[in-house]
Amino acid sequence: MRKALITGISGQDGSYLAEYLNDLGYEVHGIVRRNSVPEHQASRIDFERLNITTHYGDLNDISSLNKILSKIMPDEIYNLGAQSHVRISFDVPQFTVQTNALGVLNLLESYKLICPKAKFYQASSSEMFGSSVDEDGFQRETTPFRPVSPYGCAKVFGYNISVNYRKAYKLHITNGILFNHESPRRGSNFVTNKVVKIAVQIKKGLKDKLELGNMDSYRDWGHSKDYVRAMHLILNNKNPEDFVVATGRTHSVREMVNYVFSKLKLDYKDYVVQNPKFLRPEELPYLKGDSSKLKSKFNWEPEYTFEKMLDEMIDFWNKTIK
Repeated sequence: MRKALITGISGQDGSYLAEYLNDLGYEVHGIVRRNSVPEHQASRIDFERLNITTHYGDLNDISSLNKILSKIMPDEIYNLGAQSHVRISFDVPQFTVQTNALGVLNLLESYKLICPKAKFYQASSSEMFGSSVDEDGFQRETTPFRPVSPYGCAKVFGYNISVNYRKAYKLHITNGILFNHESPRRGSNFVTNKVVKIAVQIKKGLKDKLELGNMDSYRDWGHSKDYVRAMHLILNNKNPEDFVVATGRTHSVREMVNYVFSKLKLDYKDYVVQNPKFLRPEELPYLKGDSSKLKSKFNWEPEYTFEKMLDEMIDFWNKTIK
């Protein structure tokens, strides 16, 4: 039985990955940060039912990482832990960098010293590309990084230090450069789930407006379930490499809002207002990923379309909100 350790296991991706690996027969362990309300840590996944073991730790506490790795001696490490909200990274830039950059370094050091024969996956991000787009309108593994947020800047460090450790110490370290991916488990302060949740509340008469920032930014949105399958493929590639994970299709926030409200038989123009507090100090207008390398190597294809993903989220909130 292979052993996997997931940082950020209580998040959207961590929970889907834990379920996926559990179904494959792995012994799954996860690191969770101590929270004053323990229910928050299990809100996305039933750890007890799936026999998944969690350990208190923090990417900023290298002693806890050393202790956990020494106890588990995992075969695979998935570093999904992060301060994951791009807009909030402008409010807490130092914490974002400490976690998303130095936290990666901390985990790499523990991994190198304690279980260097394990395979390591680093969750990198399309936000690293920032304002950089190739001439054909796509972003791919060879596209230069020009991040436009503290989050993106920290992720560039995490990516580069991972590549450096791979080459310098001959470790099996991979990067998945994931474009935006959503699900009903996405935090409701992220734009997709925020839009869907509040739209359903408006439909049920519980709210009367939805406040958003930039309506005309474009994103390449996929589903988290599809992307955790890609993580597992990337980590288990014979030779450690880096791969973009994306759908290759882009939609504006306005298009997404219009689709959600239309499915609920509402006109978004009657309810949506722009609030400057949701605008970023430096906006990222466009992301569109080319995952040709991933598809060619592993024959990976997303099972969810943009519309199917949103339909699932709408259905979830319709059933959840009474």
